[in-house]
Amino acid sequence: MLSKIRKFSSSVFAKIFLFIVAIPFIFWGMGDLFSGGNKNTIVQIDNEKILTNDFLKYINIYGQEENKLNSNYVDNLLSNFIGAQLIKFEVKKNNIKLSDFALGQIIKNEKFFKRENKFSRTEYEKFLISKGVSAVNFEASISEEERKIQLLNFIAGGIAPSDFLVNSNFNRANQKRNVEIINLDEVANKKFKFSEEQIESYYKKNKNKYTYIYKKIKYLKLNPKNLTGNEEFSDLFFKKLDEIDDLISEGRELNYISNKFNVKIIDSPSFNKSGGILSSDKKIEFSNNIVEKIFKTNISGEAILLQDKDEYFVFEATKSEDIEKEINDKSVRASIIKNLENASKRKFVAEIIKKINDNNFRKKEFDEFIINENTPAKKIKIRNQNDQEILKQDLINQIYIYPEKRVIVVADLGFSETYLVYIDKIENVAIKKDSDDFQKYYNLSRDKMKNSLYNTYDSYLKAKYKIKINYAALNSVKDYFK
Repeated sequence: MLSKIRKFSSSVFAKIFLFIVAIPFIFWGMGDLFSGGNKNTIVQIDNEKILTNDFLKYINIYGQEENKLNSNYVDNLLSNFIGAQLIKFEVKKNNIKLSDFALGQIIKNEKFFKRENKFSRTEYEKFLISKGVSAVNFEASISEEERKIQLLNFIAGGIAPSDFLVNSNFNRANQKRNVEIINLDEVANKKFKFSEEQIESYYKKNKNKYTYIYKKIKYLKLNPKNLTGNEEFSDLFFKKLDEIDDLISEGRELNYISNKFNVKIIDSPSFNKSGGILSSDKKIEFSNNIVEKIFKTNISGEAILLQDKDEYFVFEATKSEDIEKEINDKSVRASIIKNLENASKRKFVAEIIKKINDNNFRKKEFDEFIINENTPAKKIKIRNQNDQEILKQDLINQIYIYPEKRVIVVADLGFSETYLVYIDKIENVAIKKDSDDFQKYYNLSRDKMKNSLYNTYDSYLKAKYKIKINYAALNSVKDYFK
């Protein structure tokens, strides 16, 4: 129902408070199997049994809508859930507490609850109403998270990095690098041309790629203004949303809901799962998230309520059709050529990488490549690891992994930018204690040391507690979310 649509994981609170502390409790293997068939207990830690219902509540809070709840994702959530339970045990054993006064100060100092730079009880209540959470549960969650922070501070308190470590981290981020780069995309574009026969052959083998489902829908866009007459997300607004959700559950159609709440029905053009409008270069005005939900939910003739952030819609499909685009369609032809180019480029780049890995592509081969491919090499100076004047950040990060006098290939995630790079010279730098940035890199070094210590603490907890997973209960949870 509506509680699933407006579930807690999308709340500001979940993002602000529940993820403040991230410790890697996801690396142990699953423990011994329960011998019994009881599915009420999901895991046993030492002699304490943790209920399956508690894990389901955890999934409702932490399970992100953009991640499909498949088997692997549920396994990861269970590992994180067990880690959270271990931290609770440690908090309790170390007798870590948070006073009511301290809890009140944390809430009063949160910027989301301030108006004119002062704590506003009204803003606080509005937040609780809009997120569908009670003050008791909200404050209990804050208290729990704050006590976790205190535990971690207790574990890593007093850590002080050496000047050498601070300088090492400063140098890693700020050293200058003189490099030569060759744009392999330009080389590939000149190198590979495709005949009509190749294009037609690819189309015939991959016709299914160019068959698109187009949907045409009618919908209501719901907001506080057209449901309650004001601009605020009030309790009345959510009550009316609940009423609409109940009507949908009863099988009421869009026209009935439109008339009852006096909200205008809007008709959409036909569009595909990428949001592209049929016979047009334009895209539908829905967000990518909403378009994805429309196609994933398989909307038919029944009304359905969907949410995207602070926007709510009631959708009802009016038409769905499969349309196969012909080879002479501009978008199809462009897609075929792009796919052929990408396949050829990947093979071409893979051959270069193999030569580099086999130590058969050094500066000599780099210079010969320039001559043989009749392509220029651009000499650039990268001022620091955040210098994005010429190259994107992910490409810069790859360059900063390797030492000087090395030939490497760097590429972005989508393989849309690929460069052959020769790292000619590295200019190391140092930082003085009286520098304005010294404290910044001191803190960075200390955080890295803390993370290392937390990993050690993780190993300690794995050895300290005996953990048994009830796989019968776990499989039931996975079946529930299929």
